Amino acid sequence: MATTSNMFMYSLTIQPPTTITQALLGQFSGTREQQIITASGSRLTLLQPDPKLGKVLTILSHDIFGIIRAISLFRLAGSHKDYIILATDSGRIAIIEYNPKLNKFSRIHLETFGKSGVRRVIPGQYLAADPRGRACLIASLEKNKLVYVLNRNSQAELTISSPLEAHKHGVLVLSLVALDVGYANPVFAALEIDYSEADQDPTGEAREEVETQLVYYELDLGLNHVVRKWSDTVDPTASMLFQVPGGNDGPSGVLVCGEESVTYRHSNQEAFRVPVPRRRGATEDPQRKRMIVAGVMHKLKGSAGAFFFLLQSEDGDLFKVTLDMAEDAEGNPTGEVKRLKIKYFDTIPVATSLCILKSGFLFAASEFGNHMFYQFEKLGDDDEELEFNSDDFPTDARAAYTPVYFHPRPLENLALVESMDSMSPMVDCKVANLTGEDAPQIYSVCGNGARSTFRMLKHGLEVSEIVASELPGTPSGVWTTKLTKYDEFDAYIVLSFTNATLVLRIGETVEEVTPSDSGFLTGVPTLAVQQLGEEGVIQVHPKGIRHIVRGRVNEWPSPQHRSIVAATANENQVVIALSSGEIVYFEMDADGSLAEYDEKKEMSGTVTCLSLGVVPEGLKRSSFLAVGCDDCTVRILSLDPETTLEMKSIQALTAAPSALSIMAMEDSFGGTTLYLHIGLHSGVYLRTVLDEITGELTDTRQKFLGPKPTRLFRVLVQNQPCVLALNSRPWLGYTDPLTKGFMMTPLSYTELDFSWNFSSEQCQEGMVGIHANYLRIFNIEKLGDNLIQKSIPLTYTPKKLVKHPDQPYFYTIESDNNTLPPELRAQLLAQPSAVNGDATLLPPDEFGYPRAKGRWSSCISIVDPLSEENGVLHRIDLDNNEAAVSVAVVPFASQDNEHFLIVGTGKDMVLNPRQFTEGYIHVYRFHEDGRELEFIHKTKVEEPPMALIPFQGRLLAGVGKVIRIYDLGLRQLLRKSQADIAPTLIVSLQTQGNRIIVGDVQQGLTYVVYKQESNKLLAFADDTVNRWTTCTAMVDYESVAGGDRFGNLWILRCPEKASAESDEPGSEIQLIHARDYLHGAPNRTSLMVHFFAQDLPTSICKTNLVVGGQDVLLWSGIQGTVGVLIPFVSREDVDFFQNLENHMRSEDPPLAGRDHLIYRGYYTPVKGVIDGDLCERFSLLPNDKKQTIAGELDRSVREIERKISDVRTRSAF
Repeated sequence: MATTSNMFMYSLTIQPPTTITQALLGQFSGTREQQIITASGSRLTLLQPDPKLGKVLTILSHDIFGIIRAISLFRLAGSHKDYIILATDSGRIAIIEYNPKLNKFSRIHLETFGKSGVRRVIPGQYLAADPRGRACLIASLEKNKLVYVLNRNSQAELTISSPLEAHKHGVLVLSLVALDVGYANPVFAALEIDYSEADQDPTGEAREEVETQLVYYELDLGLNHVVRKWSDTVDPTASMLFQVPGGNDGPSGVLVCGEESVTYRHSNQEAFRVPVPRRRGATEDPQRKRMIVAGVMHKLKGSAGAFFFLLQSEDGDLFKVTLDMAEDAEGNPTGEVKRLKIKYFDTIPVATSLCILKSGFLFAASEFGNHMFYQFEKLGDDDEELEFNSDDFPTDARAAYTPVYFHPRPLENLALVESMDSMSPMVDCKVANLTGEDAPQIYSVCGNGARSTFRMLKHGLEVSEIVASELPGTPSGVWTTKLTKYDEFDAYIVLSFTNATLVLRIGETVEEVTPSDSGFLTGVPTLAVQQLGEEGVIQVHPKGIRHIVRGRVNEWPSPQHRSIVAATANENQVVIALSSGEIVYFEMDADGSLAEYDEKKEMSGTVTCLSLGVVPEGLKRSSFLAVGCDDCTVRILSLDPETTLEMKSIQALTAAPSALSIMAMEDSFGGTTLYLHIGLHSGVYLRTVLDEITGELTDTRQKFLGPKPTRLFRVLVQNQPCVLALNSRPWLGYTDPLTKGFMMTPLSYTELDFSWNFSSEQCQEGMVGIHANYLRIFNIEKLGDNLIQKSIPLTYTPKKLVKHPDQPYFYTIESDNNTLPPELRAQLLAQPSAVNGDATLLPPDEFGYPRAKGRWSSCISIVDPLSEENGVLHRIDLDNNEAAVSVAVVPFASQDNEHFLIVGTGKDMVLNPRQFTEGYIHVYRFHEDGRELEFIHKTKVEEPPMALIPFQGRLLAGVGKVIRIYDLGLRQLLRKSQADIAPTLIVSLQTQGNRIIVGDVQQGLTYVVYKQESNKLLAFADDTVNRWTTCTAMVDYESVAGGDRFGNLWILRCPEKASAESDEPGSEIQLIHARDYLHGAPNRTSLMVHFFAQDLPTSICKTNLVVGGQDVLLWSGIQGTVGVLIPFVSREDVDFFQNLENHMRSEDPPLAGRDHLIYRGYYTPVKGVIDGDLCERFSLLPNDKKQTIAGELDRSVREIERKISDVRTRSAF
């Protein structure tokens, strides 16, 4: 990295990409359980479907710092474990396995075969492994194919051979699968196009005659080479192959899928073909042909030759395809195919991969939007659907045939069990605080077509409330307790009021218990309740301790003129603090009574809080007592018999402590550590490590939780001890299940004043809390996901999102191409020729909108993200085949700064090559505080305006290459000033003061100044590199951050001198007559920061995400990624993280063999950015590697972990 950069950023991913490019089903743990492995961008994720709960859980997510092109799995003969083959952009083939004990992927082999990067002739685009695990073929888009032979050595370790070549010049590959041939020589099938003749022919006639071939490549294991065994011409539109079971299970061969055709082909069998059925309906085009885009084959248990295919068309319709075999005299299948059959099965969202589990579930990795997990209700064998077979259709796809139709219907064979949140494709995002909480929320628009959504992302854990009931008064504390050590569930809820205590019994219903039954003193407030010893319960109140054993009561009264102010207890020990500052310690005797320790320990100040840890397993007592005093200190006292109440250590604090909690929690070292959690009156939460032998306090981490004093409580979530911290909102401190790092995350719940663990038959792992006069019982189900999503369905694919300046409403523009607009839909349905069954309109969110070539459907929606029921308040449909392309909220100075919604549209647009007939700018007035819109007028412009922005009380529009300033007139917008700025097409605008930043689709940024005196717009600086800009945001007056369509993030800065000169009065004369520099503006911008993010940035903004945090750059990517760039303040931090990043590159190299530095500098060398995602992998390293790096950096391991977690917690989630 160029250390000369004087701006440094730390790049972090808040939400990894949620799109799934490929999903595979296998047994990766070596057990009978089936798991799903998914590839999304550069991430490899292992999912565990849980058939009992009907959920899909994430077990492991690993960033391989490379682009995953293809994944495949294989299993060596006789083993029970699947290995994963990765084809990435590293130019190497990697074989990895999942290690369930350590919960990580480990690399077994890495073989280099070519250059890095995603190239046409470098293998990696296609990958297929022999079903018997003997070989794999890795192929490029063009020319090259390599076969690797996989085997075992004498130590039963996996070995991989040198590659065998199967190259052929002038050949393009469309699809590749491995044939199932049993234990005969492995065979691979490829769909190929030979373009060598078309390449040589200048007339272009040969191009029309190019044939698509199905080619078999056989690996001769005896001779160790690959031969091209068989080839035949197939349907010219063919694009996909599916493997047909072979050996004892079926006839072998492939299904070739093309435009409206599915054909069975094999070298020694005749071909059979069925067409893909078309949809029937009044709004459907009867001539439109469908393609197969995804599919899966499943073998049924028990009978040989029983298998079926589910193939999916581009509309999302699933078809069940089966093969009929010829039978011998005894009725057994012979392995010869008789016919091919197809029938409609169900309709689900279009998927990239489908996986059928043995437990009767279907996992669909959706191309856009949420991924779906379905359960099979039945296999569609005995329903009314028409079945079409190959006897009625010619095998040649070009021959004439009668198309077949079906009626789409709601799900019958499948039932949706779970929908997994996915924000891909994410089109735009904004940060705002609409809920009035201390931290803002992220609002985004994502999805496509009728499954589009508006989503609110909020940092927090999902809480499900079980009970909320009103109480007669306002309690100050709540506890739950068992009656004996051996009880499974809690028996009582104890509530303390200012001068009374209420005891409730937990059962089917909750009812009050009389003092004679419970033994509790009810006329006084309670300070602590604890189940003690085998069968005892204690109640600590200001005047003493009440010990209840099997109905007998022993009372320990507090000394005269002194009361108890604080108490803590565990199952064997009790400690109280008196108002005089003395501490009294009790311990359980062998006979079950409480014994007081002789001496009282005096403290220098008033004791505000106490904490005893839980008694560790196998021991009689907890060794430490933490005491917090109002002199802003915490002292650790020993409770060992030899050194009882001796002070071990002391820690000074910035404010008086309000709560303490000693507890052991899992750490990133693979064991458990004893922590002291401290809550301060100032609202700060501290976590320090408590040494189990010396009692020293080290490695303090802090987080500001809110303005109130922090209360702390020990709770159990998923059998893990966690700390619940209560402030203006509740927070949970827990160990992250995947990274094992400590997390402090807010709960998405109301404010609480006091809380305790709660366990009953109905709710085994919950919490009980109080706030004002309400008692609430709730639980937390998932710890892994710390971002809560709320989604609101939209109508069409969203394009942009803007917020009302004052009200909590958002305005989205949505448009879909090649879609029937609503008025035409209504017209077609109303036609008398529409038969009853055809006139039913199916819900578009499941079946999509009817298609129509060249037509646009577009609308403007008003979204209220805070409403509970319907999130879309109002919708305006655009007619006249117009599609909205840009939107802005503009205050016009000529209208007393009243805000208007401005929408730019294009008419009859064709996206590629770019065409249109005309563009318009629509103006809408807000009504009812922005809940309704009134159309005022529209202004015709020569091109669709791709960028709009308010500018000094007027509208600034980017129309084609021109920027133009408009004011609002009565009949239309009035042109005030314009300038020809951009070389190609303006796609983004930003402004500050008189400065305008113009982003061009292809040529980067141009800085423009507006001169009011002469009403001129003048360019004074532009970029040195052609950047294909997608989004921009001003970081300060001179710097602009942006992203491009190759997945880069960058910050550009204008030279200070040029910036100052452009704003001087009268400088327009110089700027008008300034010499162009190399056919551009007079000055050039300099590159400050450059980073490859591996996702196409769709929006970027400067914002702060946590209360009291610094400003960060938040960006969103089309695959659903949300990331931040955090600026470094001190040079010392930069040096530390730079060194750490360098060590991480060598100690933890990327899994698939990509060079991390080259990967992050894919197109331009990385500059001024430290990869936080790589640094955060430090906590996942083995301990010896951690120690090595720590030694090199001259720090302790804990210190490094603290610095890494601080950067994240102070600025992001």
